[in-house]
This record gives sequence, structure tokens and C-alpha cells, in this order.
Amino acid sequence: MDSDLGLRRGVESRLEFIEFRLFWDGHVNRSDIIETFGVSINQASADLNRYLGLAETNMVYDKSARTYVRSSSFKPIFHKPDATRYLSQIRSIADGIITPNEAWIGSVPGFSCAPTPARGVSASILRGVVTAIKRKEALEVLYQSMSSPDPSWRWIAPHALAFDGFRWHARAHCTKSDKFKDFVLSRIGEARGSRPSDTEASLDADWHCDVDLIIAPHPDLSDGQRKAIELDYAMDRGRTTISVKRALLYYALKRLGLDTDPSARRPQDQQIVLLNVDHMPAQNAIGAK
Repeated sequence: MDSDLGLRRGVESRLEFIEFRLFWDGHVNRSDIIETFGVSINQASADLNRYLGLAETNMVYDKSARTYVRSSSFKPIFHKPDATRYLSQIRSIADGIITPNEAWIGSVPGFSCAPTPARGVSASILRGVVTAIKRKEALEVLYQSMSSPDPSWRWIAPHALAFDGFRWHARAHCTKSDKFKDFVLSRIGEARGSRPSDTEASLDADWHCDVDLIIAPHPDLSDGQRKAIELDYAMDRGRTTISVKRALLYYALKRLGLDTDPSARRPQDQQIVLLNVDHMPAQNAIGAK
């Protein structure tokens, strides 16, 4: 597909890469493009020249360093500099999803991430769940619930995947309980059959209803601490709103530390409070079973 500038997607991606390197690393050269995209020297040179033709004042050639460097008048035209995108690449490196060579970051800074326990999701189980979602089918699975001592076979009709910040779930209608529930993918031991499902995903009211969480700094923090929290959460006038599916409300509150009375912890540990706590809906199912 052509972009607004009339460029093929492959070309536009390389020009965006040039701009990414200029903004974050301050320089870019032919070898960067060749190593990242596997193109020829001539193609890399053509890409740099094309970028110069579109944004002539964004970079200048440094003969001593033999590279193009970001100019003082640099203004991005292909992408809005995004800290989240940069940090997500570092997180992807930490999680082993990509290698440093596969990231667009030229010189990766030193970093470390708090470990997240690996979840034993079977590729074949995930494929079965995804296939059932796409085909609108029910799947018979052997599931280990935390409410029973032994796994049992049951039919579920999955319609979506959900991530609670730590684990992946299948959001599905359970024939056994006749309810929509979250099924932790790593707790599905086997799948042994499928059939057409007559359950409509539109009936999962908790999935299709959003809840707004209005949060603010803990009132007992100092002025300086409150300002720091406002910046940390990109608050506007001392508050911000986070929208979450009602089906994921339990996980969101728990992850934000808003699932307990704010007075139970020191303000410096609690840091944020939920302003509209009295308007939170009652939760019929508390997390994945």
C-alpha cells in the first residue's frame, strides 16, 4: 500500500528507520540500512538520497565520521518520536523476543528488567484456541481450575485472547457453568475436539463494556511527590482516566494496587488512589479460576 507520500511500504519503512536512527542515535549511514533490511549498497544509498530529497534540513553528512548526523533543525516527517516505542524495543530484547541486531536502536543502552516468570503455554494449545476463535467454534479442553483439585474436561467457546499483565487467558463461554470466563492458557493441558459454537461473543457483556478508572496521586503525599506522580502517570490537572474492559477490571485494579483500601499502606507505597471507587461495578467472577 502506498503512503500519503506515494511511497511503497518497504521504502517508507526504511525512510522511517533513517528518521528513527537520526532522532534516537543522532546518526545513520548506509551500513545501518543494509544490516537491518538486507538491501544492496545501491538501494541504501538511494534511500538516504530519497530521505534528503524529502527532508533536506534534517541531516548533514559528516565527512570525518563518514555518516549522516542529525541537524539542529531536525523535524520528523515519518514518525512522531515515541518513548514507549523505544522502551518497548528494549523490553523485547530483555524478553528474548528480538535480538539487539533486530531492534531499530543502533547503540542499545545498558538495561535490566525485573524478571517475569515464563508461562508454559503450549504452541499447539494456543493454535487450537486461536483457530476456534477464528472459526467461531467450541473446543473441548482438559482444564485445571484452582477451585477443584483435579483437571476436568469441559467445552469452551473462546472469542478473544486477554493479557492481565502476567498471564495470557482465553476469554470464552464455558458450557459447564453457562458463563463467560477467563481460562489461563497455561492451565489447558489438552484439547481433543471442536464443534460449531452457537454462543455469540456479543453476549459477553463484561467484555464489551468499558469501565473508566479515574486515578489521582495519594492525597497524603507531599506537593513534590504528588507532582512526580502526576508526571509519572501523565495526569492532567491532577488526575487521569484509564479505560479497561469490565472483564479485566479485577486484574487492572490488582496491578495498579487499587484492589485494597489505600489506608492499608503508606502513601509513598500506595502512591495513587481511585477517585470513583464508589462507582465501580460489582465483579461476579474474581479473576481466572
